[in-house]
Amino acid sequence: MLAYATKLTHTPSQMRSGDVDQLRAVEFSDRDVLDIAEVTAYYAYANRIADGLGVPSETWIDD
Repeated sequence: MLAYATKLTHTPSQMRSGDVDQLRAVEFSDRDVLDIAEVTAYYAYANRIADGLGVPSETWIDD
């Protein structure tokens, strides 16, 4: 799951159906895969909005 999320975050154009097949092979359901993709995409979206608007990081987050 983490390898899938990392790949989707860093190199989304390289995602293939085999990436989903690997999740299914370890018993993630189609709904699970959808949830993983949606949460990963949401955080990428939210971070890009914050970065694009110049929202500073929380003080407790190390750069």
